[in-house]
Order: sequence, then structure tokens, then C-alpha cells
Amino acid sequence: MIAAKPRLSPGLVPALVPGLVPVENALAAVRRQRGPEGTRGVLPGLLLPAGEPDGWLPAESFIAGGDRLDDLLDAAKQRWGASPHAAAALAWRSYTYWLALPVVLGWATARRVPLLDPDDVRWQVSVSHDRPLLTLGLRRARLAVLAGDPIATDPVAADHLAGSEPELLAMLRATLREQHLDPLLAALRTRVNLGERTLLGSLASAVAYAVVRGVEAPPADQVMAAGTLLTALGLTDLVDFEPGPNGEVAVRRRTCCLAFTLPEPKVCSGCCLRPA
Repeated sequence: MIAAKPRLSPGLVPALVPGLVPVENALAAVRRQRGPEGTRGVLPGLLLPAGEPDGWLPAESFIAGGDRLDDLLDAAKQRWGASPHAAAALAWRSYTYWLALPVVLGWATARRVPLLDPDDVRWQVSVSHDRPLLTLGLRRARLAVLAGDPIATDPVAADHLAGSEPELLAMLRATLREQHLDPLLAALRTRVNLGERTLLGSLASAVAYAVVRGVEAPPADQVMAAGTLLTALGLTDLVDFEPGPNGEVAVRRRTCCLAFTLPEPKVCSGCCLRPA
């Protein structure tokens, strides 16, 4: 079992990398809307301090499908008292949400895409209910940006330059799906019999919620931004957008994360099981 480790103390949190300032500003918008819980699965500033403190595992250790993936699924079962299928679905939902959040917000607010090489992404796992199952940190900051971005001429700040919006979206798809989540999905499905559509529905939900919670824009612009991302990621038929009770955008899933099967059943606010 993966042992829970203490989170970094404030004195160990590294200074924010300038290229990531728009991402942190957008995360602050999420906290204004949802409180500290809204970003608690993302390490403040995103970066781990030099030397990598104990208790942080490389994403590759899950994607490879070895013992660490089994440990993660066991942690989810222990945390929620879940069946193997529900534990896997909920672990995937947590993983995809926290992984997608800074990438989506970086693109939507500044056209800066943090790159998610599995060797650079680090995770901390906890079974404690006062912390998220997974917390994301990065070993180093690597960004893909448009060629006209102010940081584009700084090779330290920008690792990959895109000549156009479609090219940047292709980089986003490559770093989020093709090089990271698609291999993890394949590894996960060797453990449990969960449909690809069910799992990708959680990714679509993560992308949609990241936009409506972290992009401070009129509802129509939020829907357009989310739609652009979902199209680029091949997830267009997995969520719908509806008017919320206070004029905000509400997200409704077309698939279920299986939280309703828990010993204490939960039905998410945008679940397809809720009546329209």
C-alpha cells in the first residue's frame, strides 16, 4: 500500500515560475468560486522543490501498470469502501481532473500548455478523507506556447513553440491524452472491465468543469472554450452544457463515474442519473 505522507510545509513550496503565473491566477479563480477544496489536488505553484521530497511517485509508475497502479486502486477501495470497478472509476476520475485542471486553465486563459511528460508528473496518494486521493506536482515546468507569446523567445520559459492555435491544441492533446492518459487508460483496463466511453466521460467532465470553474468569462465564451478543447481531445459527445440556476453554465455528463454504487451512494451534481 502507498503510505500517506505529509504535504509540503509552506516553507518548502518553491517560488512560482513566471510562465505559470496565468495558471496560478486561474486556479485562484477556482478557489474564489469553490473555496480551498477547489484546487486541493494541485500543489501550490505546481512545482515540487528541488530534491523531490519523499512520498511523491512518478506518473510513469501508474502508467506502466505495475504494483503502483494496484496500490492506487487499493487506496481508492480503502478510501471509499468501493468495489474494484467503482474504485478504478473514481481513481481515474480523480487522476484526470487534477491532471487536466492546470493544462485546461493554462490554454484557456493564456494559451500556455504545461507539458505532462509522465517522467515529470509526480503524484502523492492518500486514503485520508481530509485530503484528496491524489495530489499533483511537477518535477519541472515545461510549457508549449504560441510563437507570439511574450515568453516564446526565452528557451528556459518555453520548451515548444506552436505556429498556430490548431498546432497548440494538437500539442495539448498529445501531452494530456496520447502520451499520458491513453496509456494509463489501457493499463487500467487490464485490471477491471470498464468501458472506454465510461472512462473518457470523466475526462470530458474534467475538461468542462475546469473551464466553467476557472475561466472568468461570459457563459457563451466558457461553452465555446470548453467545446474547442473537447473537440481537440476527441470528447465531443460525452458532456452537455445547460443553463444553471444563477445564470452560470452547468455541466451534465452522459456517462457515470459509479459513485452511486458506493456504500454511501453519491450522485454528482452533473450526473446523467439525475433527472433533467
